[in-house]
Amino acid sequence: MARLERHRPCEQIKMITTAVSTFNDQGFDSFLESRDEPGWLVDLRRSAWAQFTEMGWPTQKDEEWMRTDIRMFNLEKFGFPTGETTGMDIPQGQLSKGVDIGGASTSFNGTPVTSDLSDELKAKGVVFGSIAALAKDYPEIVEKYLFKKSLRTDLDRFAALHAACWSSGTVLFVPRNVTIDQPFHSHSILSDGGVDMAHTLVILEDGAEATLLSESSSTEETATGFHCGGIEMIVGDRANLRFVNLQDWSQKVWHFAHQKALVGRDANLQWTIGALGSRLAKVNQHVGLVGEGANCQVNGVMFTENKQHLSYHTLQHHVSPNCTSDFLYKGALQDHSRTVWRGMIKVDQKAQKTDGYQRNDNLLLSRTARADSIPGLEIEADDVRCTHGSTSGRVDEELIFYAQCRGYTRREAIRMIVSGFFQQVFDRVTIESVRVALGEAIARRVRDYE
Repeated sequence: MARLERHRPCEQIKMITTAVSTFNDQGFDSFLESRDEPGWLVDLRRSAWAQFTEMGWPTQKDEEWMRTDIRMFNLEKFGFPTGETTGMDIPQGQLSKGVDIGGASTSFNGTPVTSDLSDELKAKGVVFGSIAALAKDYPEIVEKYLFKKSLRTDLDRFAALHAACWSSGTVLFVPRNVTIDQPFHSHSILSDGGVDMAHTLVILEDGAEATLLSESSSTEETATGFHCGGIEMIVGDRANLRFVNLQDWSQKVWHFAHQKALVGRDANLQWTIGALGSRLAKVNQHVGLVGEGANCQVNGVMFTENKQHLSYHTLQHHVSPNCTSDFLYKGALQDHSRTVWRGMIKVDQKAQKTDGYQRNDNLLLSRTARADSIPGLEIEADDVRCTHGSTSGRVDEELIFYAQCRGYTRREAIRMIVSGFFQQVFDRVTIESVRVALGEAIARRVRDYE
């Protein structure tokens, strides 16, 4: 296969500046007029917008939000991602370095910028690129699956807002029994004050196999921004999907997302999460094992510092019998940061012979960091094996002393300890660029602490 020409470390994209409308009825109408979209999609957006206007923002009185305070979030500071922004240097993605990519797409402040797919993959019937363009070019795919198979638009006000106002994102469609060896890569970028409502839609038909590397970043460490996203993945019978999602925005970005995968009979999903950036993140991650013999493995890496607050709620939903699920989240926290992980294994009555496992481990690098870990089980079947667990603790000073006695500085010693803490997750990841990117990103953030 011909190798795609990837972006240089910084490539300047020239774009046209247009006005950005605020999130009200008038702004929504202007947003729709600027899109020129098919009627089915306009109807979907209008229905979701009606839900958004009728709902209230979640509060800490809601059980799911009781540990996440969004009172400082103000939607009025942001607007619809209706147009392109001025020229900006687009950084190269971390996950694509040294990787032979089969397809690549980039968006900037919620606007699609580039989209490439090799001719050989096109000939195999693979569809990949900007969801905004492909919704028009391939309605038989996008209309069939968008908010139809997995995600609902009425989950909360953020879900409704996303469904009504998404403007960028990626579609990956792999036909029946087609195996793709080269990974696909998507990169969404936010500049200061930017808004990103990216939607990722992945469909693997029966017997297909593919890898998607998806990442998000900011143009600068001090850039503010707002992300309200969604991920839908449909893994057909006997299909195999590896999906990597690296979130590395600045620490001034508000991040809200609903993510869901449906795994078919004898299918496999490996989903790797890297949560490193954002000011506040509230993410719902749901895997439905809907076909008998389905298998999923979810690997989560979280590193927080300063006053970051990352909240991840995961659900392993066993719908059919003889399925396995394995969720492993590890978090390291320093300064005054906080993480919330709430996991649930739900087993339906018909899902006999279920094998479900979930674990969350936290390493506290300062006395002022806080990790809330809440595993849970909801089991209606009587022939299952479901286990869960969580740990939280500080770095053992004896380990640091031991390393310093052998010539390492305190910071080097802590870096080694943190790297070893995450090694169990890294060992699960088979893609070298992902292991390297996660390891380097975490190592850059580790500081001395008392």
